[in-house]
Amino acid sequence: MQKLDESLLTHLPPFAKLHRSQIRAILDQASSKRFDPEQTVFSEGETAERFYMLLDGYIRVIRITPDGEQVIALHIPAGQLFGIAPAIGRESYPATAVTAAESIVLSWPTRLWTDFSTNYDGFATETYKTLGSRIGEMNNRILEMATQHVEQRVANALLRLINQTGRKTENGVEIDFPITRQNISEMTGTTLHTVSRLLSAWQKQGIVESQRKRVMVRQPHQLVELAQGPLSSS
Repeated sequence: MQKLDESLLTHLPPFAKLHRSQIRAILDQASSKRFDPEQTVFSEGETAERFYMLLDGYIRVIRITPDGEQVIALHIPAGQLFGIAPAIGRESYPATAVTAAESIVLSWPTRLWTDFSTNYDGFATETYKTLGSRIGEMNNRILEMATQHVEQRVANALLRLINQTGRKTENGVEIDFPITRQNISEMTGTTLHTVSRLLSAWQKQGIVESQRKRVMVRQPHQLVELAQGPLSSS
């Protein structure tokens, strides 16, 4: 297999403080794999034998509730580590990772985690910053679920996605990976019927454009207003 170039990692926070020779040593121990959309990288509860870096694509992090409902906890964009169970003192993965789009993933054996954290400047500190951001996002989501009307939750979910992954077009800002109404319902703790009703109404008002597996926000400012306060009771 052709060697991956060090430049793939030099701009990514966990590796930004390292010399090219150090990045070369890290890459020489990595495995690279391409995943199709909607492919499982690892499953909740599996022994964490490897940790991962997303080079290209998007990862959907999924939890299963005690009654079997699927909940999308967050999305991970390219350039971030994931599946980092040893960073939180776990021997198994706390969630399932599924590709939201075609993705290229690097991975390393978990036994290398301590070596990387100890010997590579910035690797551990940047990783814990990323973990902190994810915990903050999930805490915000829990607060939204407990305190906000469904219209606000759906609006906030769409705003979060366009802020993280949005691609500007002449007609608005498009979420840069395939996403279904069912995915949005799993992000917001509501039903597919409710999400479909809201998106159809917002499309008629020109706020969003929702097609099969694609969502574009045409009027972000109006979506912000919807996120800030309920216009009607759900």
